[in-house]
Amino acid sequence: MRIRKYREEKGYKRKKTLDVKLSQKILKIAQKQQEEFDDKYSQNVKDSPLIELEDLEFLSESSVDSDYNQKYSDLEDTDFEEIEIDKSDQDLFDKFLDLEPAFKKTMANQILGKIEECDSSIGLNNKTSCSIFSSLPQKVVDVYTKVGLLLSRYKSGKLPKAFKIIPSLRNWEDILFLTSPNTWSPNACYEATRLFVSNLKSYQFQRFISVILFNKVRQDILEHKKLNYHLYMSLKKSIYKPAAFFKGFLFPICETNCTLKEATIIGSILSKVSIPVLHSAAALLRLSEMDFCGSTSLFIKILLDKKYALPYKVVDALVFHFMRWKSLQRPLVVIEHQSLLAFVQRYKNDLTQDQKDILLDVIKAKGHEKIGPEIRRELINSINRGDISTEFMEI
Repeated sequence: MRIRKYREEKGYKRKKTLDVKLSQKILKIAQKQQEEFDDKYSQNVKDSPLIELEDLEFLSESSVDSDYNQKYSDLEDTDFEEIEIDKSDQDLFDKFLDLEPAFKKTMANQILGKIEECDSSIGLNNKTSCSIFSSLPQKVVDVYTKVGLLLSRYKSGKLPKAFKIIPSLRNWEDILFLTSPNTWSPNACYEATRLFVSNLKSYQFQRFISVILFNKVRQDILEHKKLNYHLYMSLKKSIYKPAAFFKGFLFPICETNCTLKEATIIGSILSKVSIPVLHSAAALLRLSEMDFCGSTSLFIKILLDKKYALPYKVVDALVFHFMRWKSLQRPLVVIEHQSLLAFVQRYKNDLTQDQKDILLDVIKAKGHEKIGPEIRRELINSINRGDISTEFMEI
Protein backbone atom coordinates (compact mmCIF):
# COMPACT_ATOMS: atom_id res chain seq x y z
CA MET A 1 0.00 0.00 0.00
CA ARG A 2 2.83 2.36 0.81
CA ILE A 3 4.46 1.72 -2.58
CA ARG A 4 1.22 2.40 -4.45
CA LYS A 5 0.63 5.62 -2.47
CA TYR A 6 4.22 6.73 -3.16
CA ARG A 7 3.81 6.13 -6.90
CA GLU A 8 0.55 8.09 -6.98
CA GLU A 9 2.19 11.04 -5.21
CA LYS A 10 5.09 11.05 -7.65
CA GLY A 11 2.82 10.89 -10.66
CA TYR A 12 3.65 7.35 -11.78
CA LYS A 13 1.00 5.68 -13.89
CA ARG A 14 0.54 2.00 -14.31
CA LYS A 15 1.44 0.76 -17.78
CA LYS A 16 -1.40 -0.71 -19.73
CA THR A 17 -1.02 -3.95 -21.68
CA LEU A 18 -1.06 -3.52 -25.44
CA ASP A 19 -3.68 -5.19 -27.54
CA VAL A 20 -2.62 -8.36 -29.37
CA LYS A 21 -3.33 -6.98 -32.85
CA LEU A 22 -1.45 -3.80 -32.09
CA SER A 23 1.53 -5.80 -30.80
CA GLN A 24 1.66 -7.89 -33.99
CA LYS A 25 1.48 -4.76 -36.12
CA ILE A 26 4.38 -3.17 -34.23
CA LEU A 27 6.47 -6.32 -34.58
CA LYS A 28 5.85 -6.45 -38.35
CA ILE A 29 6.93 -2.83 -38.74
CA ALA A 30 10.05 -3.42 -36.65
CA GLN A 31 10.92 -6.53 -38.63
CA LYS A 32 10.55 -4.67 -41.92
CA GLN A 33 12.78 -1.87 -40.70
CA GLN A 34 15.36 -4.39 -39.53
CA GLU A 35 15.41 -6.12 -42.93
CA GLU A 36 15.90 -2.80 -44.70
CA PHE A 37 18.73 -1.99 -42.30
CA ASP A 38 20.41 -5.37 -42.83
CA ASP A 39 20.21 -5.04 -46.63
CA LYS A 40 21.71 -1.57 -46.49
CA TYR A 41 24.69 -2.47 -44.32
CA SER A 42 25.34 -5.86 -45.86
CA GLN A 43 25.77 -4.05 -49.17
CA ASN A 44 28.22 -1.69 -47.49
CA VAL A 45 30.24 -4.66 -46.19
CA LYS A 46 30.60 -6.12 -49.66
CA ASP A 47 31.58 -2.79 -51.22
CA SER A 48 34.09 -1.83 -48.54
CA PRO A 49 37.53 -3.52 -49.01
CA LEU A 50 38.83 -2.76 -45.52
CA ILE A 51 36.64 -3.07 -42.42
CA GLU A 52 37.72 -3.13 -38.82
CA LEU A 53 36.93 -6.24 -36.79
CA GLU A 54 34.96 -4.25 -34.21
CA ASP A 55 32.74 -2.93 -37.02
CA LEU A 56 32.06 -6.48 -38.22
CA GLU A 57 30.97 -7.44 -34.74
CA PHE A 58 28.67 -4.43 -34.71
CA LEU A 59 27.01 -5.44 -37.97
CA SER A 60 26.12 -8.82 -36.53
CA GLU A 61 23.94 -7.25 -33.82
CA SER A 62 20.16 -6.96 -34.25
CA SER A 63 19.84 -3.33 -33.19
CA VAL A 64 21.55 -0.08 -34.19
CA ASP A 65 23.68 1.79 -31.74
CA SER A 66 23.22 5.53 -31.80
CA ASP A 67 26.93 6.04 -31.10
CA TYR A 68 27.75 4.30 -34.35
CA ASN A 69 25.55 6.65 -36.37
CA GLN A 70 27.17 9.61 -34.69
CA LYS A 71 30.62 8.20 -35.35
CA TYR A 72 30.12 7.82 -39.10
CA SER A 73 27.66 10.64 -39.80
CA ASP A 74 30.47 12.98 -40.90
CA LEU A 75 31.65 10.50 -43.53
CA GLU A 76 28.44 10.30 -45.56
CA ASP A 77 29.33 13.17 -47.94
CA THR A 78 33.06 12.41 -48.10
CA ASP A 79 34.61 11.21 -51.36
CA PHE A 80 37.01 8.29 -50.94
CA GLU A 81 39.82 7.40 -53.26
CA GLU A 82 39.44 3.97 -54.86
CA ILE A 83 42.30 1.68 -53.99
CA GLU A 84 43.10 -1.44 -55.97
CA ILE A 85 43.91 -4.37 -53.71
CA ASP A 86 46.36 -7.03 -54.75
CA LYS A 87 44.80 -10.48 -55.20
CA SER A 88 47.24 -12.14 -52.82
CA ASP A 89 46.42 -9.57 -50.12
CA GLN A 90 42.69 -10.12 -50.65
CA ASP A 91 43.12 -13.92 -50.35
CA LEU A 92 45.08 -13.49 -47.14
CA PHE A 93 42.40 -11.15 -45.82
CA ASP A 94 39.65 -13.65 -46.64
CA LYS A 95 41.50 -16.40 -44.79
CA PHE A 96 41.64 -14.35 -41.60
CA LEU A 97 38.00 -13.27 -41.80
CA ASP A 98 36.85 -16.69 -42.99
CA LEU A 99 34.59 -15.12 -45.65
CA GLU A 100 35.00 -18.06 -48.00
CA PRO A 101 35.18 -21.25 -45.93
CA ALA A 102 34.61 -23.39 -49.02
CA PHE A 103 38.08 -22.52 -50.28
CA LYS A 104 39.86 -22.85 -46.93
CA LYS A 105 42.67 -25.44 -46.95
CA THR A 106 44.50 -27.11 -44.15
CA MET A 107 48.26 -27.10 -43.99
CA ALA A 108 48.29 -30.83 -44.74
CA ASN A 109 46.37 -30.31 -47.98
CA GLN A 110 48.64 -27.47 -49.01
CA ILE A 111 51.83 -29.48 -48.46
CA LEU A 112 50.36 -32.52 -50.18
CA GLY A 113 49.39 -30.32 -53.11
CA LYS A 114 52.90 -28.94 -53.33
CA ILE A 115 54.39 -32.41 -53.31
CA GLU A 116 51.99 -33.60 -56.01
CA GLU A 117 52.87 -30.58 -58.15
CA CYS A 118 56.53 -31.39 -57.69
CA ASP A 119 55.98 -35.03 -58.67
CA SER A 120 54.08 -34.06 -61.81
CA SER A 121 56.71 -31.53 -62.85
CA ILE A 122 59.68 -33.79 -62.26
CA GLY A 123 58.14 -37.05 -63.43
CA LEU A 124 58.24 -40.46 -61.81
CA ASN A 125 61.11 -41.66 -63.99
CA ASN A 126 63.39 -38.79 -63.07
CA LYS A 127 62.40 -38.70 -59.42
CA THR A 128 64.73 -41.50 -58.41
CA SER A 129 67.71 -39.67 -59.84
CA CYS A 130 66.99 -36.46 -57.92
CA SER A 131 68.06 -35.76 -54.38
CA ILE A 132 65.61 -35.14 -51.55
CA PHE A 133 66.06 -31.40 -51.67
CA SER A 134 65.76 -31.08 -55.42
CA SER A 135 62.63 -33.24 -55.62
CA LEU A 136 60.70 -31.12 -53.12
CA PRO A 137 59.44 -27.56 -53.49
CA GLN A 138 61.73 -25.00 -51.93
CA LYS A 139 58.89 -23.75 -49.73
CA VAL A 140 58.44 -27.22 -48.22
CA VAL A 141 62.18 -27.52 -47.63
CA ASP A 142 62.25 -24.16 -45.88
CA VAL A 143 59.26 -25.00 -43.67
CA TYR A 144 60.64 -28.30 -42.42
CA THR A 145 64.13 -26.91 -42.00
CA LYS A 146 62.65 -24.37 -39.59
CA VAL A 147 60.67 -27.17 -37.91
CA GLY A 148 63.94 -29.02 -37.33
CA LEU A 149 65.41 -25.93 -35.73
CA LEU A 150 62.44 -25.75 -33.35
CA LEU A 151 62.75 -29.45 -32.49
CA SER A 152 66.44 -29.03 -31.66
CA ARG A 153 65.42 -26.62 -28.87
CA TYR A 154 62.11 -28.25 -27.95
CA LYS A 155 61.38 -28.76 -24.25
CA SER A 156 57.61 -28.96 -23.83
CA GLY A 157 54.35 -27.88 -25.39
CA LYS A 158 52.63 -28.65 -28.66
CA LEU A 159 54.53 -29.85 -31.70
CA PRO A 160 54.36 -27.78 -34.90
CA LYS A 161 51.35 -28.71 -37.04
CA ALA A 162 53.59 -29.22 -40.05
CA PHE A 163 55.42 -31.95 -38.13
CA LYS A 164 52.24 -33.72 -37.02
CA ILE A 165 51.15 -34.39 -40.60
CA ILE A 166 54.39 -36.15 -41.60
CA PRO A 167 53.08 -39.70 -40.87
CA SER A 168 50.23 -39.13 -43.32
CA LEU A 169 52.55 -38.15 -46.19
CA ARG A 170 53.50 -40.63 -48.87
CA ASN A 171 57.21 -39.73 -48.74
CA TRP A 172 57.21 -39.17 -44.99
CA GLU A 173 60.78 -40.39 -44.64
CA ASP A 174 62.17 -37.78 -47.04
CA ILE A 175 60.21 -35.02 -45.30
CA LEU A 176 61.35 -36.26 -41.89
CA PHE A 177 65.03 -35.99 -42.81
CA LEU A 178 64.54 -32.34 -43.66
CA THR A 179 64.08 -31.74 -39.92
CA SER A 180 67.59 -33.12 -39.14
CA PRO A 181 66.57 -35.82 -36.60
CA ASN A 182 70.15 -36.09 -35.33
CA THR A 183 69.76 -32.61 -33.80
CA TRP A 184 66.43 -33.25 -32.03
CA SER A 185 66.32 -32.73 -28.30
CA PRO A 186 65.48 -35.82 -26.21
CA ASN A 187 62.09 -34.26 -25.40
CA ALA A 188 61.32 -33.85 -29.10
CA CYS A 189 62.45 -37.42 -29.76
CA TYR A 190 59.95 -38.73 -27.22
CA GLU A 191 57.09 -36.69 -28.69
CA ALA A 192 58.04 -37.83 -32.19
CA THR A 193 58.08 -41.47 -31.06
CA ARG A 194 54.60 -41.08 -29.60
CA LEU A 195 53.39 -39.56 -32.85
CA PHE A 196 54.91 -42.11 -35.20
CA VAL A 197 54.17 -45.24 -33.18
CA SER A 198 50.48 -44.33 -33.26
CA ASN A 199 50.24 -43.33 -36.93
CA LEU A 200 52.70 -45.50 -38.85
CA LYS A 201 52.42 -49.14 -39.79
CA SER A 202 54.74 -51.63 -38.14
CA TYR A 203 57.23 -51.88 -41.02
CA GLN A 204 57.31 -48.09 -41.36
CA PHE A 205 57.85 -47.55 -37.67
CA GLN A 206 60.65 -50.12 -37.79
CA ARG A 207 62.42 -47.81 -40.21
CA PHE A 208 61.96 -44.89 -37.81
CA ILE A 209 63.47 -46.89 -34.93
CA SER A 210 66.45 -48.28 -36.84
CA VAL A 211 67.44 -44.99 -38.48
CA ILE A 212 66.65 -42.39 -35.81
CA LEU A 213 66.02 -43.88 -32.36
CA PHE A 214 68.76 -46.51 -32.59
CA ASN A 215 71.56 -44.01 -33.17
CA LYS A 216 70.33 -41.43 -30.65
CA VAL A 217 70.05 -43.99 -27.84
CA ARG A 218 73.49 -45.49 -28.39
CA GLN A 219 75.12 -42.08 -28.75
CA ASP A 220 73.53 -40.83 -25.53
CA ILE A 221 74.68 -43.88 -23.57
CA LEU A 222 78.19 -43.56 -25.00
CA GLU A 223 78.48 -39.90 -24.03
CA HIS A 224 76.81 -39.87 -20.61
CA LYS A 225 77.22 -43.51 -19.46
CA LYS A 226 73.47 -43.52 -18.88
CA LEU A 227 70.33 -42.95 -20.92
CA ASN A 228 68.33 -39.73 -20.89
CA TYR A 229 64.90 -40.14 -19.30
CA HIS A 230 63.02 -39.01 -22.42
CA LEU A 231 64.98 -41.38 -24.65
CA TYR A 232 64.31 -44.13 -22.12
CA MET A 233 60.59 -43.40 -22.38
CA SER A 234 60.90 -43.31 -26.17
CA LEU A 235 62.19 -46.89 -26.17
CA LYS A 236 59.47 -47.91 -23.74
CA LYS A 237 56.82 -46.31 -25.95
CA SER A 238 58.22 -47.97 -29.08
CA ILE A 239 57.49 -51.45 -27.67
CA TYR A 240 53.85 -50.60 -28.42
CA LYS A 241 54.76 -52.13 -31.79
CA PRO A 242 56.88 -55.09 -30.59
CA ALA A 243 57.74 -56.46 -34.04
CA ALA A 244 59.14 -53.10 -35.11
CA PHE A 245 61.06 -52.76 -31.84
CA PHE A 246 62.67 -56.19 -32.07
CA LYS A 247 63.58 -55.94 -35.76
CA GLY A 248 64.55 -52.28 -35.71
CA PHE A 249 66.35 -52.04 -32.38
CA LEU A 250 66.90 -55.16 -30.29
CA PHE A 251 68.26 -57.51 -32.97
CA PRO A 252 70.52 -54.89 -34.61
CA ILE A 253 72.04 -53.87 -31.28
CA CYS A 254 72.76 -57.51 -30.42
CA GLU A 255 74.51 -57.93 -33.77
CA THR A 256 76.71 -54.85 -33.32
CA ASN A 257 78.62 -55.60 -30.12
CA CYS A 258 76.10 -54.44 -27.54
CA THR A 259 77.81 -53.43 -24.30
CA LEU A 260 76.62 -54.63 -20.91
CA LYS A 261 75.66 -51.06 -20.00
CA GLU A 262 73.38 -50.86 -23.05
CA ALA A 263 72.00 -54.34 -22.39
CA THR A 264 71.21 -53.47 -18.77
CA ILE A 265 69.30 -50.32 -19.72
CA ILE A 266 67.36 -51.99 -22.54
CA GLY A 267 66.73 -55.03 -20.38
CA SER A 268 65.15 -52.90 -17.68
CA ILE A 269 62.69 -51.61 -20.28
CA LEU A 270 61.85 -55.12 -21.48
CA SER A 271 61.23 -56.29 -17.93
CA LYS A 272 58.77 -53.46 -17.22
CA VAL A 273 56.65 -53.79 -20.37
CA SER A 274 54.19 -56.53 -21.25
CA ILE A 275 54.98 -58.11 -24.61
CA PRO A 276 52.58 -60.36 -26.55
CA VAL A 277 53.38 -64.07 -26.29
CA LEU A 278 53.95 -64.68 -29.99
CA HIS A 279 56.28 -61.71 -30.34
CA SER A 280 58.21 -62.79 -27.26
CA ALA A 281 58.52 -66.34 -28.59
CA ALA A 282 59.70 -65.09 -31.99
CA ALA A 283 62.29 -62.89 -30.29
CA LEU A 284 63.61 -65.81 -28.23
CA LEU A 285 63.84 -67.92 -31.38
CA ARG A 286 65.87 -65.23 -33.12
CA LEU A 287 68.13 -64.56 -30.11
CA SER A 288 68.89 -68.26 -29.71
CA GLU A 289 70.38 -68.29 -33.22
CA MET A 290 72.79 -65.41 -32.54
CA ASP A 291 76.39 -65.62 -31.40
CA PHE A 292 77.10 -65.95 -27.69
CA CYS A 293 77.56 -62.77 -25.72
CA GLY A 294 76.51 -61.45 -22.35
CA SER A 295 73.92 -59.04 -23.76
CA THR A 296 72.13 -61.75 -25.73
CA SER A 297 71.99 -64.00 -22.65
CA LEU A 298 70.59 -61.12 -20.60
CA PHE A 299 67.77 -60.52 -23.08
CA ILE A 300 67.01 -64.24 -23.18
CA LYS A 301 66.83 -64.38 -19.38
CA ILE A 302 64.48 -61.38 -19.20
CA LEU A 303 62.11 -62.83 -21.79
CA LEU A 304 62.17 -66.24 -20.07
CA ASP A 305 61.31 -64.63 -16.73
CA LYS A 306 58.01 -63.47 -18.21
CA LYS A 307 56.93 -67.13 -17.91
CA TYR A 308 55.05 -67.28 -21.18
CA ALA A 309 53.84 -70.60 -22.56
CA LEU A 310 56.34 -71.13 -25.37
CA PRO A 311 55.88 -73.42 -28.38
CA TYR A 312 58.00 -76.57 -28.42
CA LYS A 313 59.86 -75.19 -31.43
CA VAL A 314 61.19 -72.33 -29.34
CA VAL A 315 62.05 -74.63 -26.43
CA ASP A 316 64.00 -76.92 -28.76
CA ALA A 317 65.85 -73.93 -30.25
CA LEU A 318 66.88 -72.79 -26.76
CA VAL A 319 68.14 -76.25 -25.89
CA PHE A 320 70.27 -76.22 -29.03
CA HIS A 321 71.48 -72.75 -28.08
CA PHE A 322 72.76 -73.92 -24.70
CA MET A 323 74.14 -77.12 -26.21
CA ARG A 324 76.55 -75.04 -28.30
CA TRP A 325 78.29 -73.96 -25.11
CA LYS A 326 80.44 -77.04 -25.27
CA SER A 327 82.17 -75.73 -28.41
CA LEU A 328 83.20 -72.45 -26.77
CA GLN A 329 86.88 -71.99 -25.96
CA ARG A 330 86.29 -69.24 -23.38
CA PRO A 331 84.81 -69.45 -19.88
CA LEU A 332 81.16 -68.48 -19.55
CA VAL A 333 80.09 -65.33 -17.76
CA VAL A 334 77.64 -65.43 -14.87
CA ILE A 335 74.71 -64.00 -16.85
CA GLU A 336 74.97 -66.92 -19.29
CA HIS A 337 74.68 -69.43 -16.45
CA GLN A 338 71.74 -67.45 -15.06
CA SER A 339 69.95 -67.59 -18.41
CA LEU A 340 70.22 -71.39 -18.44
CA LEU A 341 68.98 -71.55 -14.84
CA ALA A 342 65.96 -69.38 -15.73
CA PHE A 343 65.24 -71.67 -18.70
CA VAL A 344 65.24 -74.92 -16.73
CA GLN A 345 63.22 -73.37 -13.87
CA ARG A 346 60.43 -72.24 -16.20
CA TYR A 347 60.38 -74.99 -18.83
CA LYS A 348 61.93 -78.08 -17.26
CA ASN A 349 58.68 -80.03 -17.71
CA ASP A 350 58.65 -79.22 -21.44
CA LEU A 351 61.96 -80.97 -22.08
CA THR A 352 62.45 -84.51 -23.29
CA GLN A 353 64.76 -86.93 -21.49
CA ASP A 354 67.35 -86.65 -24.27
CA GLN A 355 67.38 -82.87 -23.99
CA LYS A 356 67.87 -83.06 -20.24
CA ASP A 357 70.80 -85.42 -20.70
CA ILE A 358 72.37 -82.98 -23.18
CA LEU A 359 72.02 -80.10 -20.73
CA LEU A 360 73.49 -82.19 -17.91
CA ASP A 361 76.53 -82.86 -20.09
CA VAL A 362 76.84 -79.14 -20.80
CA ILE A 363 76.77 -78.37 -17.08
CA LYS A 364 79.40 -80.99 -16.44
CA ALA A 365 81.71 -79.42 -19.05
CA LYS A 366 80.94 -75.71 -18.57
CA GLY A 367 79.06 -75.55 -15.28
CA HIS A 368 79.30 -72.85 -12.64
CA GLU A 369 80.38 -73.92 -9.17
CA LYS A 370 77.30 -72.39 -7.50
CA ILE A 371 74.72 -72.16 -10.26
CA GLY A 372 75.55 -75.56 -11.83
CA PRO A 373 74.22 -77.69 -8.91
CA GLU A 374 70.98 -75.67 -8.89
CA ILE A 375 70.47 -76.34 -12.61
CA ARG A 376 71.17 -80.06 -12.12
CA ARG A 377 68.65 -80.25 -9.28
CA GLU A 378 65.94 -78.62 -11.43
CA LEU A 379 66.54 -81.03 -14.30
CA ILE A 380 66.55 -84.17 -12.17
CA ASN A 381 63.45 -83.27 -10.15
CA SER A 382 61.15 -82.77 -13.14
CA ILE A 383 58.92 -84.78 -15.44
CA ASN A 384 59.53 -85.27 -19.14
CA ARG A 385 57.61 -83.69 -21.97
CA GLY A 386 54.27 -85.43 -22.47
CA ASP A 387 54.37 -87.28 -19.12
CA ILE A 388 51.60 -86.79 -16.57
CA SER A 389 52.54 -85.52 -13.14
CA THR A 390 52.17 -88.00 -10.25
CA GLU A 391 50.38 -85.33 -8.22
CA PHE A 392 47.77 -85.04 -10.96
CA MET A 393 47.34 -88.84 -11.09
CA GLU A 394 46.73 -89.00 -7.30
CA ILE A 395 43.97 -86.39 -7.57
